[in-house]
Amino acid sequence: MVSIVISGVFIGTWTGGQQQRAKFHSETTKNRSFRPKIALISGLIVVICLGIS
Repeated sequence: MVSIVISGVFIGTWTGGQQQRAKFHSETTKNRSFRPKIALISGLIVVICLGIS
C-alpha cells in the first residue's frame, strides 16, 4: 500500500489541474525527470509484491 501511495504522489494523481500546471511551470527539467522515475520504481515494487502475494 505504501508503494501505491508513493507512486500516486510522485505522478500527481491526487492533484487538480491547476496544481499540476503550477507544478509543471515551477519545476526544473531535472526535477521533472526525477518524479516519473521514482513513480516507476515504486509502481514496479507494487507489481512485484502483488505477484508474490
